[in-house]
Formats: sequence, C-alpha cells, structure tokens
Amino acid sequence: MMDYSYLLVPFVAWFVTGVSKFLINCIRAKRFAFDLIGYGGMPSNHSAIVSSTTCLIGLKEGIEHPAFAVAITLSFIVLLDASSLRMKIAQQSVLLNQLVKHTDFEQIKPLRERIGHTKFEILMGVVFGCLVATAIFYYYF
Repeated sequence: MMDYSYLLVPFVAWFVTGVSKFLINCIRAKRFAFDLIGYGGMPSNHSAIVSSTTCLIGLKEGIEHPAFAVAITLSFIVLLDASSLRMKIAQQSVLLNQLVKHTDFEQIKPLRERIGHTKFEILMGVVFGCLVATAIFYYYF
C-alpha cells in the first residue's frame, strides 16, 4: 500500500501555515488582508513545507537515513533563500519603486516589496512544519 504521508504532511503544513499567516495579517492590518497573501510574512510557508518533510523523514526513517541528509540539505537551501536572496529582492523592489515614483512612468505597476522573511518568520515556519509533522506522525503511526 502506498504511503501518502509524504504528500499529506507538507500539504497540511502549507495549509495550516497559510491560514495562520492570513489570520496574523488580518489582525495586524485590522481588516481582511487578502492583498497580503503571497510571499513574505509570518510564518514562512516555504520553511514550514520543507521542515515538515524533513521532520517526517527523521521521524519515520531515522536521522541516519540518507533521505534525511538530502532533506536537511534541501531545507537549508530553502531557508537561506528565504532569508537572504529574497530579502535582497525585496530591498531592490523598494528602491525601484522609489525610482519609478520620480519618473513619468505612471503606467508601471509598483513591484511587490514584501518578498523575503525575517529570521523569526523563518523560525516560526520551521516550528509550524515540525509541529504538523510530529502531530500527524504520532496520530497516524
């Protein structure tokens, strides 16, 4: 029988984190914040997805299994990307939007400035992902 837990856990982590992020954005903005759905914000969906998979592999296969090493490596790449590269893109978006404001290019749509994640947002994504994986693992296995 096929084991769907490796598909289920990251999906549930993505869903739980996404709903949590939406609720946090609504509370912070004091309105329904549908316009804030997307990249950036707290907690990090990408961090939750990769950490849930990594945690599940560690729980099911053990941390000595080669798949766990691959998952850790993938997780580090995603986490570093969320904190460094995407934050640099966000900084560039801010500067480009300021430049466009001072030109005659009114037809240019402003770039999204909220792209990357703070270290705390990433940490909370990892916590969400590991909690989801652990809860599903102990509930179903």
